[in-house]
This record gives sequence, C-alpha cells and structure tokens, in this order.
Amino acid sequence: MGDSLLCRNNIGKCLYTCAVRPAAIYGPGEERHLPRIVSMAKLGLVPFKIGNANVKTDWVYVDNLLLALLLASMRLVDDIPGKEGRPVAAGQPYFISDGSPINTFEFIQPLLKSLDYDLPKSWLAVSHALYLAKIFWAVYSMLYPLLNRWWLPQPFILPAEVYKVGLTHYFSYLKAQQELGYVPMVSPREGMAATISYWQDRKNKSLDGPTIYVWGIILTGMISLFASGWFPPIGPVPLLRSIGLMLFRSMFGIRLAFYLATAAHIGEGMYAWRLAKRVDPENATGWFWQTFALGFPSLRLLLKRAKKVA
Repeated sequence: MGDSLLCRNNIGKCLYTCAVRPAAIYGPGEERHLPRIVSMAKLGLVPFKIGNANVKTDWVYVDNLLLALLLASMRLVDDIPGKEGRPVAAGQPYFISDGSPINTFEFIQPLLKSLDYDLPKSWLAVSHALYLAKIFWAVYSMLYPLLNRWWLPQPFILPAEVYKVGLTHYFSYLKAQQELGYVPMVSPREGMAATISYWQDRKNKSLDGPTIYVWGIILTGMISLFASGWFPPIGPVPLLRSIGLMLFRSMFGIRLAFYLATAAHIGEGMYAWRLAKRVDPENATGWFWQTFALGFPSLRLLLKRAKKVA
C-alpha cells in the first residue's frame, strides 16, 4: 500500500512516495479477511485450526491504518516552513499494525463466539493443511475459466492462507513511530468490540442459516424418501427402498412419511414467514423458503432471533 504526494524542487516536478505495509486489516466494513472467515464458520466449514497455539501474526484495526496513511501523507510534504528539502518519509517502507501479535484463531474466537458460530478445538499440522490446500489450488486452477460464475463456491483453503495463519510472521512499527509519529489510537480490545458490534448488526439484518451439514442431511433425507417411494428400481433406489421398508414397513408407510414430512415443512415454512414478518420483514420470503426446505433447524434460528427482539 503506497502513499505519495506531487511536489516541486529546484529541478522540476517529482513524486515522493513511501510504502505503508499494513498487517491483516480488520474492523467495520472490512471485506477481505473476516467476511470469508465468518461465512465459512456459518456453514461449519472451519473444522480445524492450522499450526499450533504458539503461532502469532499481526492485525491492524482500520482506524489505526487510516491514521498511519494520514501521517505518511504529511511526511511526504516538502514545503513545511523550516523543513524544506527531501521529506523524511520519501522512499521509506513502514510496517503498520496494532502492535499486539496474536494467534489468528485466538484473535477471531471472540467474534465467532458472539455470532454463535463454533471454532474447532483440534489442530492440523501445517504440512497436512498445505497438502490439502494444494489439492484445492490444483482443482481451481483447472477451473480457471469458470471462476467468475456465481454457482462456483470459493475454495475451502489455499496455500497462501495456510502460510498466513500457520506460520509466525509479525513486524515492529517502531520505525513508523519514530519517523511518522504513528502510535495505534485504538487498542485491539476496542477494535474487536467495534468489529463484533458491526458483525452482530450485519447478522441481524441478513438471513441466518444452519451449517452445510444440516442442509446435506435434511435434503438428502427428503430426496431419498421421495425416491424410495416413487422412483423405479434403478441405481441406489433398491437400497433406499429396502431401508425405507425396514423403517416404515410398507410402501404406503414410506409415502405417508414423505407426505407428513412435506406437510410439516410447509406448516413450519408458513409459520416462519408470519413470524419473520414481525421480527425480520426484509428476509421474510427467505425465511419461508429456507424453513420449507429444512424444517425445524431453520425455524429454530428464527425463534432465537425473535426471542432477542422481544
């Protein structure tokens, strides 16, 4: 991240620049790091931590970064009375952070906990995580022409992310303090509190949902029940039908179970729509369709939100 200022000297025009090198940025409105982490945690796709608890990295709150950019801009001016000549920041690099290195998973834990998302307790070695990440990198490299398609999900993990969270890397902002006068004005605790408030508000305005595992189990169950009751005996249908007959005793029982499950989902969906009209009107339609598809696991989340509103 660079900062520059057009200036004049005895020779003519020049462009003084410096390099502001921020750590991982966080705070309200940040769209690079935390949105991906939160969306993955919402779906239950953070099954392990990478590295070990002793790994530390830098973070910088957005207001602290803005302060550093302003200070750097001021130190690129060459016509300050009594300080004419080459600006002190010209051509210089400056590392900017909150000055509190911390393990990434320890850092994000308060945020995920405040959103009722789980953070795993098990650790995966960097070498194993890197092997998994390279598989995703290879697959998505082959899918390069399709990467801008809306239906293609983001890769689960990539090598760069493994290195970012699994290896210790942080830097001192002492040079920025000495030459720019930079000192973080927002502490990590204050920054995380503001970030949590932003994400809680963002969650309350959006459609919440269960993990991808709940989606998979319920949709697979409903499709399997329908297939065992009506599909011809091809592929996996005979096995599904055998399981259905073992559970429900007859074809009539299988079909009755599907009818009852569908009726329950429709009823729960209608109730969710009416309840959402009161507590989350902007997402009422979304709550209906999600609850129609998933039933009570979706309705439970809406009931929890209604309890908070009340």
